[in-house]
Amino acid sequence: MSEKTRVCVVTGVGPGNGASFSRRFAAAGYRVAMLARSEERLRELEAKIPGAKGYATDVGDAHAVGKTFARVRADLGPVDVLVHNAGSGTFGSFLDTKPDSFEQAWRINALGLLLCGQEAVKDMLNAGRGAVIVIGATASLRGGAGTAAFAPAKAAQRSLAQSMARSLGPQGIHVGYVVVDGVIDMPRTRQLLRDRPDDFFLKPDEIADTVYHLVEQDRSAWTFELDLRPYGEKF
Repeated sequence: MSEKTRVCVVTGVGPGNGASFSRRFAAAGYRVAMLARSEERLRELEAKIPGAKGYATDVGDAHAVGKTFARVRADLGPVDVLVHNAGSGTFGSFLDTKPDSFEQAWRINALGLLLCGQEAVKDMLNAGRGAVIVIGATASLRGGAGTAAFAPAKAAQRSLAQSMARSLGPQGIHVGYVVVDGVIDMPRTRQLLRDRPDDFFLKPDEIADTVYHLVEQDRSAWTFELDLRPYGEKF
């Protein structure tokens, strides 16, 4: 830890990965800004995670993102780490994909990274250090028959992260992309897949530990892309 308390922004905070990222960084002494659309969910997590504060935000809205980061700086301080976890999307075939669903997936995954990344990186450039970790998916590497909206959005996100890593790395900012390949262990997925054993699922707290490790890596051995999957997941 440095002489000041560091600040981590986590986007797309929900009951799975987002909550685990928030808990992990708060446990390490960070002040954590949790971004999500649901005000109610954020208030619940604020009560459970010391040092974390929620901000209801649409990461695909440039004006909203600008206002939120201004509030984060005023409340918590300049941003040291961004974990871009926002990444929802509609699933369906090419012929069934509606233009607005296609655009919305791109807005959350790719435009959201651009907007939140540009805001967070302003502070990191001033400090001469920082980290941006992007939570991706297997869909960023290949388009499936049922991911006509989601896969292009994640592929755009991954390409943007590569561009960020190449331009920001020499300036002391570590950009990493985590390919999460599998089903996250959450109440909703457990309900849908009741017949699956425990080791079928990716545990959010373990994903969070890996992301925290990436942030703490020495700059002489930074990771850009890392895959996470249960041993039983085919790849």
